[in-house]
Amino acid sequence: MSTALLTDHYELTMVEAAMRAGTTWRRCVFELFPRRLPEGRRYGVVAGVGRMLEALEEFRFDPAEIAFLTDRGIVSPEMAEWLAGYRFSGSIHGYAEGDLYFPGSPLLTVEGSFAEACILETLLLSIYNHDSAIASAASRMVMLAEGRPIIEMGSRRTHEEAAVAAARAAWITGFGPTSNLAAGMRYGVPTSGTAAHSFTLLHDTEEQAFAAQLETYGDQTTLLVDTYDIEAAVRTGVRLTDGRLGAVRIDSGDLSIVARQVRDLLDDLGATQTRVIVTSDLDEWQIAALRGAPVDGFGVGTSLVTGSGAPTCSFVYKLVARAASDDPDAPLIPVAKKSSHKSTVGGRKYALRRLDPDGTATAEVVGVGHAPRADADDRDLIVPLVLDGATVGAEPLAVARSRHESAMKELPLSGRRISRGDQAIPTIMVHHGSDGSDAVLGGGLDL
Repeated sequence: MSTALLTDHYELTMVEAAMRAGTTWRRCVFELFPRRLPEGRRYGVVAGVGRMLEALEEFRFDPAEIAFLTDRGIVSPEMAEWLAGYRFSGSIHGYAEGDLYFPGSPLLTVEGSFAEACILETLLLSIYNHDSAIASAASRMVMLAEGRPIIEMGSRRTHEEAAVAAARAAWITGFGPTSNLAAGMRYGVPTSGTAAHSFTLLHDTEEQAFAAQLETYGDQTTLLVDTYDIEAAVRTGVRLTDGRLGAVRIDSGDLSIVARQVRDLLDDLGATQTRVIVTSDLDEWQIAALRGAPVDGFGVGTSLVTGSGAPTCSFVYKLVARAASDDPDAPLIPVAKKSSHKSTVGGRKYALRRLDPDGTATAEVVGVGHAPRADADDRDLIVPLVLDGATVGAEPLAVARSRHESAMKELPLSGRRISRGDQAIPTIMVHHGSDGSDAVLGGGLDL
């Protein structure tokens, strides 16, 4: 399916006008970056890189798309002809999927003609803003679960395609299986599921429902025990499995109190190995509040797929450099906005994460125009994703998951706090001077 019309109208009008002005093919550098983190967040997580690369491959203006644009007079015949042959032939560099980001991080650098790069704006932003918002929320939940598994189960609380992307993003950050089968088929995310209250209500008695589930899936299944009376349900489940029941799920009530009551009951009945799983509109704060409760795992839905209060990362896509002329070898000139509270820093960016000898991150260092100087402990953050139109950055999802785990280990202790606060490490922008030294740009980060 073509992704070409996942595009804002004004991207095409800009290209059309640039064609008439003779500036369409001028070499340009666009940058996708965050101005700031959501209020109170201390770090963000990069997600959507793999989905972006897939979408870029499908960014083709097929006859149906061309007909739509020409029939409505959106583009001229000349531009329609160019769109029909559109293939991105430029290069894209950026942060690898699963890594962390901070304000000012140059997450994507897109280099190509103005026309080629301009019309990718909405496609890139929509994927990155959504997936990174989900991953950033999911990462906090995983961190606060302190090793206990979390099942992703938010498909019924968002758009059907957003649900698939959300399950993918959550798995990158350390979530366990998802309830979403499409995410399993497309991306290999493990899937799981047992039963809802309707299954219990279908049967004449709760015991009949449990017996049917146990006969089908064995005694290691998870029984939902709060349809009627929780204590009675737990006793029934333990009796039917001779104490070998895999897990019980609680989906209502004061989870901390109920989980303790259920744990005590299970232990009294000899089902000491039966796990207690809790659901019911959980978010990272509720997970943190259950740290001391006898809970073995969580199921998270609504809060996860809505970014837990921050459904977008507010990433922007800005032109930061353009060639002085249409000459392919013309030098790049930094360009920047001066708008109040929306100004940008001109010039191509490079980035590294400054680490101390113990491997703890101390700063996000962004070089303007040149790569910042690194020492032996620092880690480069920019990787090639597309080179001269060819995708080079595709990777298995498990690699992004492993990368995120490693990046989280670099976070200082302050970055792991759930309380509202400043970003975990500062962003430092430096300019490589003519004398060979790195000068910190003044004025802070008014991006």
